[in-house]
Amino acid sequence: MTPAPSPTLLLASASPRRRELLARLGVEPDAVRSADIDETPHKAELPRPYAQRMAREKALAVAGDGSHVLAGDTVVAVGRRILPKAEDGATARKCLNLLSGRRHRVLSAVALAAPDGTVREKINETQLRFKRLSQAEIAAYLDSGEWEGKAGGYAIQGRAEALIPWISGSHSGVMGMPLYETRLLLMAAGFALG
Repeated sequence: MTPAPSPTLLLASASPRRRELLARLGVEPDAVRSADIDETPHKAELPRPYAQRMAREKALAVAGDGSHVLAGDTVVAVGRRILPKAEDGATARKCLNLLSGRRHRVLSAVALAAPDGTVREKINETQLRFKRLSQAEIAAYLDSGEWEGKAGGYAIQGRAEALIPWISGSHSGVMGMPLYETRLLLMAAGFALG
């Protein structure tokens, strides 16, 4: 009896971090395709449902070629407020000033769309606290450029990690893809993980 062929996996993200994180599970996607969707939060949309909706919509936006499609979305939230992806230094500075000395949450949702159109989802919530940041520390971080395109204006896998004295939850989730939850989704779909 011939074993069933391994399912194919398409990663709906151009993020090199998500590919690196998948590699930690021993997974190399068969293809990578960025999902081009409107990422504007709905009026009064809360952070958790927003993260889940974005991951699901990204997976469904690139589905349809017979592959499983894995997508993720990471949201930085202060209370009910969703912080933007920092596309310019002014936005990054505003985010860092808001996060300085406070706790915040990072919600990292992952969705796996099967070839039949069904979608399985998981979400991870991590709490973090930045130290009270001086304006010199914020300026130095902005000079690093690590904030560019990052939710909340920072990347924990870089220099910002030295400014975060407390974290409770998933480090990989803050980076962009919670590995525990991703592993569960892939295993349930029949992927052999290394």
